[in-house]
This record gives sequence, C-alpha cells and structure tokens, in this order.
Amino acid sequence: MLSPEEIRRYSRHLLIPEFGTEGQLRLKAAKVAVIGCGGLGSPILLYLAAAGVGTIGIIDGDRVDESNLQRQVLYGTESVGKPKVEETAKRLQSLNPHVKIEAHFEQLTSQNALEILVNYDLLIDGSDNFPTRYLVNDACVLLNKPLVYGAIYRFEGQVAIFNYQNGPNYRDLFPKPPSPELAPNCAEAGVLGVLPGIIGSLQANEAIKLLAGIGEPLTGKLFVMDALTLTTRIIRIPRMPERPKIVELIDYDVFCGVKIPESKDEISSEELEELLKSGVDFQLIDVREAHEYAIDNLGGELMPLSHLEDFVVNISRDKSVVIHCQGGMRSQKAIKQLREEYNFNNLRNLTGGIAAFRKIV
Repeated sequence: MLSPEEIRRYSRHLLIPEFGTEGQLRLKAAKVAVIGCGGLGSPILLYLAAAGVGTIGIIDGDRVDESNLQRQVLYGTESVGKPKVEETAKRLQSLNPHVKIEAHFEQLTSQNALEILVNYDLLIDGSDNFPTRYLVNDACVLLNKPLVYGAIYRFEGQVAIFNYQNGPNYRDLFPKPPSPELAPNCAEAGVLGVLPGIIGSLQANEAIKLLAGIGEPLTGKLFVMDALTLTTRIIRIPRMPERPKIVELIDYDVFCGVKIPESKDEISSEELEELLKSGVDFQLIDVREAHEYAIDNLGGELMPLSHLEDFVVNISRDKSVVIHCQGGMRSQKAIKQLREEYNFNNLRNLTGGIAAFRKIV
C-alpha cells in the first residue's frame, strides 16, 4: 500500500491511466542496482529515487574528483575527495526518504559481483569501461537478470536493454572487445557534460518502464544519439546463433587487453612518488597530447605518442626512463614501439597512469 505521504509525492504518476497505483506499487516493491554513480549514474539514481523505486543499490569504489563536477550532477564542490556512494546516499535520501538506499563502497569485480547483484531485480550499467560492461553483462546472464545498458563517448550516446525475455545480451552487440587504444574512457577521450544527463535519463526511463510493466522495452535494439546534430537512430541487435555460453565470470581486464602484467617493467604510483622525492636522476616522459598535458601533468617531458618518432633522440638510454599516459595503455604502446623499433631496454610503465597516481598523491 501507499501511505498518504507517498500518494501526495507520486500523484503525477498516479494520474497517468497506463501507470496508476499498480505501476507505483511495482516501483515500490522493486530492487534495482546501479553500477557506477558518475556521469550516467547521476541522472539514473536521481530519477529512480524520485520515482519511488523501493530499494536502490549503488556500487562504486571511487571518490569525487573536481573533474567530475562538469557532468556528475549528484555532487557539489564540497563533495570533492569524499566517497561517491556516501555522498550519493545522502543526496538520494534527502530527495526521497521513502526509498531504501544500499551503498556498496567497492569496485564490482569477478569475485564480488554475483554475491552483490543476486539481491536485485534489475541491473543498470553506468560504468565507463569495457571490462566492467562485460562483467556486468555476464553476471546478469548467470543470474538471469535484465540489464539496462548505456554508454557515452564525446558527443555520442547509446542505450539498450539486454538479457530480457530471452533477448540478446551485450556479447551479441560486441562479441569481442575493441583494442584498449580504440576504447578510451571519459578521462582520456572527454565527454560533453550534458550528454550523460540525456543518456542516463533514457536509461532511467527504460528501467521504470520495465519495473512498472508499461510501454515497449528497448530490447533487441540499440538506441544511438549524436548530440552535435541531435539525430537518433535505432539499430536492431540480433542474437548470435553460435554465441559462446557464459558459464563463469573471468578476468575481464585480461579479456579486454587492459591488464598490465606484474613485472620489473612496471612502476606503481607509490614507487614513482618515492622516486620523485628521492632526487634520483631519471627521465619522466608523458605520451599524452598537448591539450591533456595542459590540464594536468606530473612535470614530465611531453612526447605525444602520435609523434613519438620525432622525440626518440631526446629519450635517454643511460638512465631509467618512466613513461606514462592517462590510464597506462598508451604508455604501454609507446614502450612496445620504442623497444621493437629503437631497441630501448631501460623503460618502465607507470601502472594506471596519471589517473592512478592522482588517487594516491
């Protein structure tokens, strides 16, 4: 039943003949998990809470960074440095005290995904990287849960529903992940601030439709939007006839080619911090582009990967050289190129790039 307070709060839903009290009660009884409370997660979570979804799980292991505020509208300047799930929980409870918020301050992994997600009816992916997308998809398949998918890149956004009523899943759309250098996240590629608001709102819309049992779900279809031209299209997603069966969760960093093997050729953020403090003579090279360097840098020499061959003569062969980028992938590629084409043997990669370093320092 709805309390008098809930009836007043949700009155605009109750007035819709196709929605009404029955639809609102379905929302109240539902348990939804949202993976990521960043750009996509912000509008998703705000609208789910406002709509009256009874239990909302939020899963994120990050803290608020100043660069998030351009698009992650859950947070204010005072939130910088604080765990996202804690700030989100406070914001959602303030928005609607009638909903239950379950905060998981941790990254979703192959080890904890099934245990966390089994408790929810519907899963919504607000992540920004391919390993998490494959992980969430495979967990949904194993748990037989529907998944509302969304993705953004610069000016383009996508929305779909996977694993619903024997429909396709994410692996029907992307059987194999793209190479890491072709799949940068928001921190590397950038994103128009308003775009995750649009795409996240569409994800919330699809979730509410599924939960309330109204409308036509976006299953078997991919909605694509270009914010620059405001054009949209819907692409059909057929099920692959010989799709490999998902039987377990795997190491998705390895599967997507982003896992950096532990070796003497890697240097952690903590090790680099100590190296910088020690006064030891070494060379620090940044292989990002000039516009990225201008936003934030570690004081290294700028040698963009796109023109690396022009800087080979400036790279030392007599001392240790640490190479980094934003997330650790372009620097890996740079090291591979320098070794194979120019026979360097003194290069180390900063694990996780400047993004990881800023979380430590």
